[in-house]
Amino acid sequence: MATATSSDTESWYSQRRGQIYDTLATDSDGLSTEEATNRLSEHGPNRLPKAKPVTVWQIFLRQFKNPLIYILAIAAIVSFAIGEGTDAGFIAAVLVVNALVGGSQEWRAERSSQALQQLIRTRATVIRDGETRDVDGEAVVPGDVVLLESGYRVPADVRLVSTHGLEIDESALTGESAPVLKDENWESDVRTPLGDRRNMAHAGTVVNRGRGRGVVVETGTDTVVGRLAEDVTSVEGGKPPLVTRMERFTRVVGLVVLVAAAVTALLGIFIQQYDAVEMFLFAVALAVSAIPEGLPVGITVALGVASRRMAKVGVIVRRLVAVEGLGSCTMIASDKTGTLTANELTVKQVQLPDGSTFEVTGEGYTPEGSVLQDGHPPEPDSADELSRLGRASVLCNEGQLSRRGEEWTWRGDPTDIALLAFGQKLGWARQSALGAHPQTDEIPFEPEQRYAATFHRTDDETQVFVKGAPERVLEMCTAASEGEFSQQALQQQANEMAHDGYRVLAIADGSLEPDTGTGHPPPVPTELTFLGFIGLRDPLRSGVAAAIVSAQQAGISVTMITGDHPETALAIARDIGLAEFPAEVTTGAELVDASRAQLEEILETTRVFARVSPEQKLKIVEAARNMGQYVAVTGDGVNDAPALRQANIGIAMGKMGTDVARDAADLVISDDNFATIVAGIEQGRIAFDNIRKVIYLLVSTGAGEVVLVLMSLGAGLPLPLVPVQILWLNLVTNGVQDVALAFEPKEGDVLNRPPRSPDERIFNRIMVERVLVAALVIGVIGFGAFVWLLDQGLSEAAARNHLLLLIVLFEIVNIGNARSETTSLFRLSPLQSPILLTGTIGAFVIHLGAMYFPPAQAVLGTAPVGPEQWLVLGATALTIAVAIELHKLSWTARYPRSERESPSQTHEKET
Repeated sequence: MATATSSDTESWYSQRRGQIYDTLATDSDGLSTEEATNRLSEHGPNRLPKAKPVTVWQIFLRQFKNPLIYILAIAAIVSFAIGEGTDAGFIAAVLVVNALVGGSQEWRAERSSQALQQLIRTRATVIRDGETRDVDGEAVVPGDVVLLESGYRVPADVRLVSTHGLEIDESALTGESAPVLKDENWESDVRTPLGDRRNMAHAGTVVNRGRGRGVVVETGTDTVVGRLAEDVTSVEGGKPPLVTRMERFTRVVGLVVLVAAAVTALLGIFIQQYDAVEMFLFAVALAVSAIPEGLPVGITVALGVASRRMAKVGVIVRRLVAVEGLGSCTMIASDKTGTLTANELTVKQVQLPDGSTFEVTGEGYTPEGSVLQDGHPPEPDSADELSRLGRASVLCNEGQLSRRGEEWTWRGDPTDIALLAFGQKLGWARQSALGAHPQTDEIPFEPEQRYAATFHRTDDETQVFVKGAPERVLEMCTAASEGEFSQQALQQQANEMAHDGYRVLAIADGSLEPDTGTGHPPPVPTELTFLGFIGLRDPLRSGVAAAIVSAQQAGISVTMITGDHPETALAIARDIGLAEFPAEVTTGAELVDASRAQLEEILETTRVFARVSPEQKLKIVEAARNMGQYVAVTGDGVNDAPALRQANIGIAMGKMGTDVARDAADLVISDDNFATIVAGIEQGRIAFDNIRKVIYLLVSTGAGEVVLVLMSLGAGLPLPLVPVQILWLNLVTNGVQDVALAFEPKEGDVLNRPPRSPDERIFNRIMVERVLVAALVIGVIGFGAFVWLLDQGLSEAAARNHLLLLIVLFEIVNIGNARSETTSLFRLSPLQSPILLTGTIGAFVIHLGAMYFPPAQAVLGTAPVGPEQWLVLGATALTIAVAIELHKLSWTARYPRSERESPSQTHEKET
């Protein structure tokens, strides 16, 4: 038999049932075992391609994919080739340490968030050879007839041919929190969004209630889930800001170092008449020393520290560079269901027929809370009516809600569970209610009838309890439990609740003759008494509204992208302070024919995108990136995975999120709370601040050494330091403190800063000025000290020993300068940074030991100095603190306070 190809996929829901059978060469009795086997060979197993687990070696080698690492590796190779084995060994050790530190961090994160794509691996009930059979989900093939029941996971994409009250939870696929009521007779055209295809059931979704029968039309990678999974692997992720900035920085450093080394060699050869080979070796040594070897380790440690701090607030880091990337984001594109909301329908409002309104407290399915009117318990008359409403809610119900030990467990349709929780808040538990009112029959919910009813026996009559769509239930009522019955007025009341973002149910009850409700089928209830409206909402996650405010104060725009209904999405957006007016909402239908330019215009004014397909979400993210935004995308469903991969930073939910989404993300939020993201943004900004501190320390001291050497050679003096002494400076002083700077606490409220411009380089104006001041102080004063020492009659070796100590002291003082770009050194207590204080003292003690330890003296040319020299050199080293303090005062005088609070954000003039 010939079967359909994937080209038919987009039209399955627009075809009639007869066409489906013909296209797939099957019928209502399903396939034969032989034909199913043949199709399994043709189409392959019904499973998603599994992502290969990342090995330890892959993670280790990934640490070397960095332009700065490339330069250091070249320097190590050149050093080894010219016989400078010590330099080569030191650089190699730095590279290995960096890879070990970064690799171990990423390996731990990978193990804690590994995602296995098992969404459609399940059992399936199919009809084969005219008989009902249970088969492995992987054995399902196109043309199979499958049976669906409450609690089943849909094994493949299925075109429904029969439904009986079938409701399917598609939130993981479409983002819509409410279950979708399916209808095999529904018809539409090929432009219908995924979330509105009511005659389709998709792989990976879950049947909440009812029964259904359908024909499998797509399996494995041809399903909607499968195509999304393939999109995840094919989409190129955006580069984190730190990677982009470090690539630029590395190019500049490489060029400057090469020019400085070449000028040094030329000065030595033509002015000092040094041998060309000797000067080449020295130039290479100087170049190696000028390259900030400790920078990769410092950056890795800073990101590692931030990732551990993030883990404490619930953010699992899967890629270290994503730490700083989160702090750099300028826009957060957030899913609604499960991210901003809890994905747990909750009864939040009740309105009685007389219009009195009651607030229902508590969140989620846990029945903890109460029913209040204006913040107070209801009056006795209202309490009786509410109790009657609560009784009907738990009796006309198919869900289960029970307590096991200290925890509540539930099963069934989210609406039913929410009603059970509401009833228990009013003192009605389903089991006890059934004990007092035994159920005799029921009318299950059907799409065409839009209501459900249950019949219960009492001593002298049969009672019926009904719930359903307001317009349908009101038609069945002739009275109201309170006040006058006016169907038109009550319908308007329901419409107003729906406009406010509630999913509205009408509840009614009635009395029948004793034997009524026991026949088959039971009669349609009539002459009922209307009890009231129940308004349900998917509640906001705790702290979301405050987190939105914090993000906006940090200069980050937040946009909601959801598959939910526009009115529902706008109601949620109002609650969290994201949007107020319908004009701020754009639907997926409005995006269908939008050009790239039009989409960018829409992004300027839209805060909520509703009824959006996964493909449209991907286009929104791409458009935002094209506009220059650094986009962080949050999500938990399979539908979010392509956008998570396309974003600069992908953030998946850890508890309720799907495996495919977590596998596509850079970060995972362990508590699924949007508010946690803001805490992560804060840590990301602190990490970047600390990286800038590390860069300043390493580059300013390295540049100072270059200035010192160039001035000495230009003046015709001997080399001020020999290569091994320069290497010692990098190893002992910078090699310890740069790592310690990575542990610095935050400066002020970093969330009050605007985000950094995506085009801003690490070396912005304040960094350039500060590095130049420090380098000139170290180089010029160091040169003056070297000249003075030689004029005092000291030998070259003795002068170098004193100069080496002076540079060490310069760098120790400069560490204090590195702690803040704008705050005075004298206002920063060293006790606030115990790791930095300990590292600095330790490095100084190491150098002090080298001055007295004979083997070190022989290698480094060091020797003890007298008290008078200590005093002079110590006072001289303090000049760099004075110079930087003056620069800080100059900076604050030149720019207003708002700019001083975030110099790296507000001054984007680059070099």
